[in-house]
Amino acid sequence: MRRLSATLYGYAFLDDFVLLYPVYALLFSDTGLSLWQISSLFALWSLTGVLLEIPSGAWADAVSRRTLLWLGPLLTAVGFALWVIVPSYWAFALGFVLWGAGGALGSGALEALVYDELDRLGAAHRYARVMGRSRAARVLATMASVGLAAPVFALGGYPAVGAASVLACLLAAATATRFPEHRLPPKDGGGDGDDGWGWVTTLRAGLAEAHGDRSVRGALLLVPAVAAVWGALDEYTPLLIRATGVADGTVPYLILLIWAGATVGSLLAGAAERLNTTGFAVVLAGAALALAAGALTRTPAGIALVALAFGGFQLAEVLADARLQQRIDSTGRATLTSVAGLGTELVTLAVYGGYATLGTTMAHSTVFALFAVPYLLTALLAAARTWAAKARP
Repeated sequence: MRRLSATLYGYAFLDDFVLLYPVYALLFSDTGLSLWQISSLFALWSLTGVLLEIPSGAWADAVSRRTLLWLGPLLTAVGFALWVIVPSYWAFALGFVLWGAGGALGSGALEALVYDELDRLGAAHRYARVMGRSRAARVLATMASVGLAAPVFALGGYPAVGAASVLACLLAAATATRFPEHRLPPKDGGGDGDDGWGWVTTLRAGLAEAHGDRSVRGALLLVPAVAAVWGALDEYTPLLIRATGVADGTVPYLILLIWAGATVGSLLAGAAERLNTTGFAVVLAGAALALAAGALTRTPAGIALVALAFGGFQLAEVLADARLQQRIDSTGRATLTSVAGLGTELVTLAVYGGYATLGTTMAHSTVFALFAVPYLLTALLAAARTWAAKARP
């Protein structure tokens, strides 16, 4: 248990400890890329994740999940190295493809490995607590990378922050080799994966489970319903904060406040994992109301409510993932987790488009408040289903 949790927290921290995060857009611009070219790179990054999300999850169920977890950071490291060694549009594009592929390899595989190992130890009930702490480690890594990027950049420019990012990826890959994995892949445990296409069979089995089990299907839909909107809104929080009238130098501090809220939400997952569906709906609705109220105040003080909302959304996301893991069979765990990840990616892209459309005619505060509505509807639907089930004879 100690080995699993320590490896997970170290891996999560190193995977997000990327000093290139705060400056890579500047690198693109300084290389001479136009705004259209930079936007196309972001689109390519998202498209890579969308296309590889489900196949990589099925592959994780057909082979060693630990192997994919150390292979992913290596691909990302190659991409980052290309950015600083041969900075050009095509090097950036290839780097984003490698980064997207690396992220897809870990998506689904990590959650499946952790849940199955906890289950083997008789500690599956601790999944929400453990994953909540790992997400807190990721947020802390992002905060640390933002804080360290400026001094490292001052010392050595883009090559220095690029080298630090590559080193973090290599350390993440090395850490991943320490994950315990006692599950036998189908081809090693008597399955029919020896023809090289075992992942296709695994994919079909996983999708069939989702189609045939209503509880799995509901848990599968809940993950993107909770995770996508606030994950997309996070990209626009600097604009929301600046619209309150604070100086630009104050914006990073208020962003840190929001991230602190998300960190607290992650750490509360263990205490909240016994919440029933009604309690889950209350958390989701409360976070939605805090988001709307905090945004509509249009004051720096309102950002504290936004931080509270993000903490609630982070907590709800961890709990939704835990409920999904509890409902699916271990043989298709990574596959179905990746299906949920694909749904999150697609809804996130839709939120980006919706925000761009609404933001042309509305204030950022109004747009944030409007995107609280889907959470209220999700909470209401979850509570209504519970009440309907109790009312049945």
